[in-house]
Amino acid sequence: MKLKFSRTWLWALIPLGLLAAVLVYRIPAVNQRLSWRVEELKTRLVYAINPPDQAVFVPGQSTPLPTPQITTLAAIPQPTEVEATPEPTEALPQITGTPLPEQVILDGVIYVDQHERWNYCGPANLAMALKFWGWPGDRDDIAAVVKPGINDPDLNFTQRGRLDKNVMPSEMVDFVANYTDYYIVVRYGGDLEILKEFISNGFPVLVEKGYYEEDYTGKVAWLGHYLYTTGYDDASGEFIVQDAYLRPGKDMRVDYQTYLEGWRSFDYLFMVIYPPADNDQVYEILGPYADPNWSYQHALETAEEEIQTLSGVDLFFAWFNKGTSLVKMEHYLDAADAFDEAYQVYGQLDADDAVRPYRITWYQTSPYQAYYFSGRYQDVINLADFTFETIDEDTLEESLYWRGRAYYALGQKALARQDLYNAVWLNPNFSAAIEMINTLNFDE
Repeated sequence: MKLKFSRTWLWALIPLGLLAAVLVYRIPAVNQRLSWRVEELKTRLVYAINPPDQAVFVPGQSTPLPTPQITTLAAIPQPTEVEATPEPTEALPQITGTPLPEQVILDGVIYVDQHERWNYCGPANLAMALKFWGWPGDRDDIAAVVKPGINDPDLNFTQRGRLDKNVMPSEMVDFVANYTDYYIVVRYGGDLEILKEFISNGFPVLVEKGYYEEDYTGKVAWLGHYLYTTGYDDASGEFIVQDAYLRPGKDMRVDYQTYLEGWRSFDYLFMVIYPPADNDQVYEILGPYADPNWSYQHALETAEEEIQTLSGVDLFFAWFNKGTSLVKMEHYLDAADAFDEAYQVYGQLDADDAVRPYRITWYQTSPYQAYYFSGRYQDVINLADFTFETIDEDTLEESLYWRGRAYYALGQKALARQDLYNAVWLNPNFSAAIEMINTLNFDE
């Protein structure tokens, strides 16, 4: 009887212990230290039950619907080089082909990591690029604008930013143009030579790339990433980079082939941040890249060449890049066809998250634009649903934005309103969604 009595009290104490743990967890200092571990455990459980690499997006083949007039209003902001980098008033001489130094390692680089924050790759790398030129701010100053976090006053700044998975290049362009005294230029279709040209002339380059790395869930998977490139060494065939995520990430060396393979997954996009006084020199270095349209065409040609030679996941990226370049050129029907091909390849890849780059629409929205502006609204919705299936919650404001527009085009205004308002809740500075809400005027 005594043993039974003790066990009864033991079971009675369990809920009390759980209640005490919950109360302790709610203490702000404790919550700030442990919340990321709780979220990590939650994500691990969700991914174990519903592996994201198992999901496959299959584009529909239904007849496209007419694109409504509203589609010409409030497109997601794209990198606007005219605002951020005024073109020279006079024609500049082209690069004459002077041999580059065999090795250049730039001095004055201030390393900034992305740790102790959620999804801080963009702010950390942009902070490095600006600090190189003497900018006095820090990564949090950038994040306050480009990823301010959800509108919840009960959370601290770090926790508010947890749900924002990515900072788009367009957001980085807008920050430089509107919150600093520097210029930024963004181009597609880059190659090793243009990177070396800039670095040898004293300009570090920021690229967007993908790579396979162990994420915070403990699994090796494809991730999108910015990489600040500050030197090269032809003798060893390596770039010197500042990786904000890896430890140690300062002055890492990455061989040219590995660098290119990762860079491929973002259509060879590169960015250069620089003082206004260097504008003419930057455009001289750009050469034909000075014309953004030339860079889109060049990226398209690169993708078409790679489609003929690559296989597996690299073939997926090549088709995806073709679609991205065509979207930049506003050839939406052809772009939609290219994305159809990309996702057909995707479905044939090994069902393994170490192969399938299921996060790609966390970082790139070109498929949404291609399908939407081709009148394929249900494909926009289905792609967003597929994207959210790879996350344990609907946390991508860009995916919500495009799904909301597609719902509206199909006459489902209540769902459209919900998605667009949720996009602004996730990112109160998301101007495209704000403009669309004002344009559609749901309150009438």
